[in-house]
Amino acid sequence: VQLVESGGGLVQAGGSLRLSCAASGSTFSINAWNWYRQAPGKQRELVAAITSGGGITNYADSVKGRFIISRDNAKNTMYLQMNSLKPEDTAVYYCNALYYSDAGAEYAYWGQGTQVTVSS
Repeated sequence: VQLVESGGGLVQAGGSLRLSCAASGSTFSINAWNWYRQAPGKQRELVAAITSGGGITNYADSVKGRFIISRDNAKNTMYLQMNSLKPEDTAVYYCNALYYSDAGAEYAYWGQGTQVTVSS
């Protein structure tokens, strides 16, 4: 599975951005899709998650009510709509896909990341 993010950039506080994650390869095997972010000097953190069918989503408390994760299975693309952006949202955002084998092993795939910078 190959993942390519796009849509990052520089935005003023209060603005919006939409990140995209285009997937290719054996995406039919993926069980869950996630967005992570990593700010300078901080650990990578899970921002939002969505199941392959799109029926279940979860968000970090810090982004609830502001970010929306979604998937377009026909386009094999995942999105993160980010609204009311804050300077503390500044980070590199990564697309992640998880596959769980029948034996219980977890396989994780990562994109290269896209920079989001929110100015105050």
